[in-house]
Amino acid sequence: MSIEEKPAPTTRAVTLQDVASLAGVNPSTVSRALGKPGRVSAATEERVMAAAEELGYERRRKPHADTVPVAVRPRRVSRSVATIYDVARLAGVNPSTVSRALSIPGRINARTEQRIQDAAKELNYRLNPMARALPTGRTFTIGLLIADITNPMFFNVVRGAEREAADSGYTLILAESQESGQREAETAERLLPSIDGLILATTRLADDRITEFASRKPLVVLNRRLTGVDSVLPDLVPGIDEALAHLASIGHRSIVFLAGPKGSWMSFARWKVLSSRATARGLHIVAIGPGQPTIEGGRSALPKVIASGATAVIAYNDLMAIGLLTSAQESGWTIPAQLSIIGFDDIFGSDFTSPPLTTIRTPLAQLGARAVRRVLDAIEEVETQPGTEPLVTELVIRGSTAWPAATEQA
Repeated sequence: MSIEEKPAPTTRAVTLQDVASLAGVNPSTVSRALGKPGRVSAATEERVMAAAEELGYERRRKPHADTVPVAVRPRRVSRSVATIYDVARLAGVNPSTVSRALSIPGRINARTEQRIQDAAKELNYRLNPMARALPTGRTFTIGLLIADITNPMFFNVVRGAEREAADSGYTLILAESQESGQREAETAERLLPSIDGLILATTRLADDRITEFASRKPLVVLNRRLTGVDSVLPDLVPGIDEALAHLASIGHRSIVFLAGPKGSWMSFARWKVLSSRATARGLHIVAIGPGQPTIEGGRSALPKVIASGATAVIAYNDLMAIGLLTSAQESGWTIPAQLSIIGFDDIFGSDFTSPPLTTIRTPLAQLGARAVRRVLDAIEEVETQPGTEPLVTELVIRGSTAWPAATEQA
């Protein structure tokens, strides 16, 4: 008995309907988008083009009268590059099912999803980001726009944000404004069309511009409170209270606050808490500034600090505190005997100085993670849960604070 040989399976050509299904439009819309670009909206045309490219679709064209018709064959796929159709055939499902399984896990039954995942792994298939965005209109990316990429304060903010984004299947895109409101606005304009949500860290934008951006995409601001816009900021009171109590306990009565940049919401917020709490303790406090939130900004403030006659300084951030410390030492001052210095944030390297810097620690990684979580809740239209654990600041005492030299200890 002979075994009848079965013919090899034929590869089905990709149709207009396939592209329409993946792009989420009508076949007639696909025809217009591919036949005469510009007849549909730019966003729809982009979705159709991406779907056609993902599926390997080749449009049949009407032959001219003086040409011989040529059969149009489906695109021959290189063995090194698998398509969504290859995965669908191997898994025994429709291409649209593959797209749903790989773009938003959990939307189909677990057994089918696992079969698709196994097929994709076997074929070394990677979902095209544009194709992934087609069913939902999402890019699965979040923008994080920071003021100064050289400021170590952002190290842990970025790390916390990145971990939270990655755990949720999102990619974090990092951009910098270089402490410029104009550059920040221009960068945000470039980012918004290609991301699902945006985080503004220590923004220098005006309130109305932030509100306008928030009306276009889910947006969260760090270290700033703005009516109608979601924000994430730490609780300043515990850390500032501990710092003032520490200075008072070692004999300080006159304190300077080294203010941050002009227009900084957080600089004003820190000064507001410091001034009210210091007065309540019977401490004299004045503000010097505004100043640049950099080491050079701290160095340049030394003459005014000396003229104030204060015995202790609380700086807007650690960089300014470090700049003030090194400048004072270069001028022959003994730190902390002649001047106690406290920074803010507890950045990487704040304990590298000599003496190591006393500072008010901000939970920076939690700040970044919380911001991403808020953006994701807005994207998914999930109501933010009440009772969220507060982001509490705390004092870290190191070697840059001590009794003033002219004060006798009791």
